[in-house]
Amino acid sequence: MEKIIDIQHLNKSYGTHEVLRDINFSVNKGEVVSIIGSSGSGKSTLLRCINLLEKASGGQILYHGENILDGQHDVAAYRKHLGMVFQQFNLFNNHNVLNNCVVGQVKVLKRSKAEAEKVAMNYLKVVGMDRYINAKPKQLSGGQKQRVAIARALSMEPDVMLFDEPTSALDPEMVGEVLKIMKDLAHSGLTMIIVTHEMEFAKEVSDRIVFMDKGVIAEEGSPDQIFNNPTQDRTREFLKRTLKQVQ
Repeated sequence: MEKIIDIQHLNKSYGTHEVLRDINFSVNKGEVVSIIGSSGSGKSTLLRCINLLEKASGGQILYHGENILDGQHDVAAYRKHLGMVFQQFNLFNNHNVLNNCVVGQVKVLKRSKAEAEKVAMNYLKVVGMDRYINAKPKQLSGGQKQRVAIARALSMEPDVMLFDEPTSALDPEMVGEVLKIMKDLAHSGLTMIIVTHEMEFAKEVSDRIVFMDKGVIAEEGSPDQIFNNPTQDRTREFLKRTLKQVQ
């Protein structure tokens, strides 16, 4: 198994408030890892530390065996290898759909506009948004915007895709369309780390589930183990509460 990301003893504090405490976990090539837990458990902060949107207070993040927090590494070069899909889409409102997927490739990957457009069209097809290339974000539904955001991240052809609660800002009827795209990606062999509150989805697509509680990894294991046979009381409590809300 080729480890792409290996997190060791990661900590994150804001002043005296410890948000992440001694986090250890790794992600192998082609693996889909879902991070679940209550609001405020540190899930999104962990994701933001992985792509260096937040600066960790201690510990290591190894990317292909090299510690990118050692001060010797080019942050921008590392970030090129990570695709990020946010809760709030974060599209460029002044660009149309196609340009949203082209700009980063031209600026960061130094691709020609023609090549970038070809790559973008391919991924817009994958997410079913190729018919909307001339639309501006304000003309799209939430689900369509999120699909464009996924295509934009994929257009950078990253090593790892990070998803931060990608359906939480969507109306219920739009959640399905985004989860379907993510399921297809998960089955395509893409390496994915997903922070989600969609339990059925996590159960179905993940190779591994990480349950976070109060800034620590309380338990991790296969979907079958976590959902059907959790060892920790707090995992059981969380699932009981969450799955009750779903029914």
